[in-house]
Amino acid sequence: MHAHAQSESESESVGSQDPLARERGHLAASRSALRAMREDAEALDIRDVTANWVNAAVLERQLDDRIKSLADLAHTPLFFGRLDYLHAPGAEQAEGAAGEQFYIGRRHVHDADGDPMVIDWRAPVSQPFYRASKKDPMDIALRRRFGYTAGDLTAYEDEHLSDATEAVRTSKLLQQEIERPRVGPMRDIVATIQPEQDEIVRSGLGGSVCVQGGPGTGKTAVGLHRVAYLLYAHRERLARTGTLVIGPNASFLHYIEQVLPALGELEVKQATVDDLVAHVEVRGADDSTAALVKGDARMAEVLRRAVRSHVTMPTEPLVVVRGSRRWRVPAYELEEIVRELLARDIRYGAARDALPQRIAHAVLVRMEQSGEAPDDRVQDAVARNAAVKAAVKAVWPPVDPAKLVLRLLSDAGFLAAHAEGILDEDEQQAVLWAKPARSVKSAKWSAADAVLIDEATDLVARTHSLGHVVLDEAQDLSPMQYRAVGRRCTTGSATVLGDLAQGTTPWATRSWDEALGHLGKGGAVVEELTAGFRVPREVIAYASRLLPDIAPGLAAVDSVRESPGSLAVRHVAPAGGAEDGAALDAACLEACAESLRQEGSVGLIAADARVPALAAALAAAGVTYLGPGEETTPDTRLTLVPASLAKGLEYDYVVLDEPSAVVAGEPDERTGLRRLYVALTRAVSGLIVVHATGLPKQLA
Repeated sequence: MHAHAQSESESESVGSQDPLARERGHLAASRSALRAMREDAEALDIRDVTANWVNAAVLERQLDDRIKSLADLAHTPLFFGRLDYLHAPGAEQAEGAAGEQFYIGRRHVHDADGDPMVIDWRAPVSQPFYRASKKDPMDIALRRRFGYTAGDLTAYEDEHLSDATEAVRTSKLLQQEIERPRVGPMRDIVATIQPEQDEIVRSGLGGSVCVQGGPGTGKTAVGLHRVAYLLYAHRERLARTGTLVIGPNASFLHYIEQVLPALGELEVKQATVDDLVAHVEVRGADDSTAALVKGDARMAEVLRRAVRSHVTMPTEPLVVVRGSRRWRVPAYELEEIVRELLARDIRYGAARDALPQRIAHAVLVRMEQSGEAPDDRVQDAVARNAAVKAAVKAVWPPVDPAKLVLRLLSDAGFLAAHAEGILDEDEQQAVLWAKPARSVKSAKWSAADAVLIDEATDLVARTHSLGHVVLDEAQDLSPMQYRAVGRRCTTGSATVLGDLAQGTTPWATRSWDEALGHLGKGGAVVEELTAGFRVPREVIAYASRLLPDIAPGLAAVDSVRESPGSLAVRHVAPAGGAEDGAALDAACLEACAESLRQEGSVGLIAADARVPALAAALAAAGVTYLGPGEETTPDTRLTLVPASLAKGLEYDYVVLDEPSAVVAGEPDERTGLRRLYVALTRAVSGLIVVHATGLPKQLA
């Protein structure tokens, strides 16, 4: 492997034969080709080709999206690699036939003749850039990586894959790109995707995939790049059915939202699970016992029984009057119709819609037996007959999902009737409201209640299914939340991302098989990413001391990043008296100032209860800072992060305040240690742990 970097003046003196100058020339030519593609799109006149205003509006929106996707992002290199094939891809390997050269980038760019200048990283011809090796060169003679500084091409590095004599070495440019300091939102990893990540990214749309990955293994980025790949490979199908990324909270979604546009994808929606189930306003909170029971998958059966309990068997015959004739359907026959609909186990609302047609059919049979020849219009008229409508209302009344859940949580007798043999008395007691609400509007619904209402809503009418759903930080979902997500992709596929060691809810996932069962994707493949690219080895090793307690049997992440001196643990001696907290605050501020002297973003992570004191200390010292999810800028690079919101975020440097307070802030020790594990693994370049009280024994 050869690395090359030259200054501008050097390259100019060598003239046009200088490879770096040639590559810069190709970059400049590609940029102007992209500009021409954009200008062509902007110049298109669609007035003559659209039949009506609806077509025109649709076409105009597609054109706007096309123009947006052709934007040249100044600090996003147009291409980051080059492949020199030994033979023409896909062609018969004729003797002496020279291979082609392809530049690999974030999007496709072609010249005025339609010849490719840059190939999309998702195209099949680009795959060897990520997968080829000395062992399996995949018909590649040379793989070239490019290094950029502030958008300018400044270096390149070559690997001669077909040359067996050249030693295998770690790519310096790859390492620099992985370690590059970050200010602002999450970046794409398109230039640094590793072979094991690429396999997941390019797996087909049909199957669901679950990725177990420790901190810094790139699982979130892999999930987002998988969406971008699927949209490239199955664009028309996914444009029809839709794609959705589900994250744990709004600040996390804000952090990742720039990745897909950088990859040329604008059509992906983002939401939290709470957004998906927002049928009612959430104003209340459950204690952990109630939340555990409400989140348990057994609640689905309680709700199913409660919904179906509204069906009452008919006891009276039905008489339909048409003109001078009266048609009578006996009660036993009506009961047969109702029992048959119940046995089919279709949605409550769909069965209710089918019932009047079934009754009308029974009337039509009698008409035909008496010599009449009724048609479909007569059947529809009978189905709308007042007597039929009244019978349907009595037998199969409409169900309001929120009112149903309100009754279950307020009425002990109703709950007991439908939870019998499913929930024991203590569990029933745990979910009942101490002070029942009078109406759906006045109820103080909790997040778990909203999920129950979503389940009941789906029992009444089918939830719309999307083509592909990415579920990130999945380990924190309850079984009922998994069911809510699963409903959104019953006919589509899912990419589930998470880390069992980072589960910080009382109902956190114990095993992926169990979780995938609740999601309705029991056949999904579980892949494990164990190579860490982001968190330094020293830091991950320190955090991994917690693994035996928080996730026994889970392999520790093996970080490829050697960063000696990336971890510092500092004990603050108490200053005595009531000022002990002040000494800790001062030590944290000092550590932040030290971290801010480096390049990149800084996160000050603390137990939620400590955040107000640290905020006051920062304000008193005149230090400006942001909240989690707010975008860092070159002027404000410090974010104050409550430990409860740290998950999924990362910073170049992290200052962690009082680990024992992070543990103590959770209802039990295991959840506390998991929360601490998350906080310890947010650093990309360095971690300073500051503590005044003793460290948890696992770290001591």
